[in-house]
Amino acid sequence: MGILKQNYRLSSIHWYCKIVQPNFNKKPYIFIDGRAFLFSEFFINLVMETYDYRIDIYIEKSADFAKPILDHLRKIIHQASPEINETIKWGFPHFDYKGTVCSMASFKNHCAFGFWKNSLMDDPHGLLKNDAESAMGQFGRICDISNVPADEILISYIQNAVALNKAGVKIVKTKEKISDKTIEVPTDFSLLLDGYPEVQVNFENLSYSHKKEYVEWFIEAKTKATRSKRMQTAIEWLTEGKSRHWKYK
Repeated sequence: MGILKQNYRLSSIHWYCKIVQPNFNKKPYIFIDGRAFLFSEFFINLVMETYDYRIDIYIEKSADFAKPILDHLRKIIHQASPEINETIKWGFPHFDYKGTVCSMASFKNHCAFGFWKNSLMDDPHGLLKNDAESAMGQFGRICDISNVPADEILISYIQNAVALNKAGVKIVKTKEKISDKTIEVPTDFSLLLDGYPEVQVNFENLSYSHKKEYVEWFIEAKTKATRSKRMQTAIEWLTEGKSRHWKYK
C-alpha cells in the first residue's frame, strides 16, 4: 500500500492529507480525519474553491442531531446553485456568490439558517421571519430535518438570493439607523447570541440606551474582522452583565 503525505495550502489553511491507494486497480482516496474523499473529486473541489473543508470539520464537531440537518442544508444549497462557494465567517458556515447568500449554524439543541438579504427577497410561502424570531435564523429553531422547508421551496429561495447578488442588488444602508422605539440587532450578532442563552437574556434586559451603544459599536466597525472581534468582546462583557461603557462608570 503506497502512502503519500503532503501539505496543501488553501485560504492560508494547511491541511494534512494522506493519500492511500489500497491496490493498483482501485481509485485512490484521501483520508482526512477518518473521512474518505475520492482523489479526483477532492482536488476538483480544491481548485474550484466550491467546498471548504473547514465546514466538514464544523459539521463533524456539531451535536449528533445537527449533523444530518447541516449536511442536508449544505447539499440543497449547492444543488440550488453550483456557483456558490463555501467559507467560514464569524465562526460558522457561510455560502457566497458575489457576496454572502446564506449561512447556517448549530447550537446545543438546535440549528439556524438565514439569508443575508432576507429583507429584499420574495417570500411567496411566508417563511421568512424579520422580527425577534429571526435571531434564530429566518426559519426559526431547526431541531430536525422536518423543520426545514421542502427541497423545491428552499431551492427557489436560495436561487432568489443568488439572483439578487448576481444583479448587484445592495441592502440600502442608512447607516443601520436605529429608531427611537426599536433596535434592530444585526443578524450576525443575533445568531451569535443564540448560542449563549444567558447572555441573550442579559442583552434583552439592558436599557434601550445600553442596547443602542452595543449595536452602534458593531455597525461602526470598518472591517468584518473588527466587527467580529467587537461582538466576541460584547459576549464576554454581557456574560457579566456589563454595558458597553462599563469601564467609565
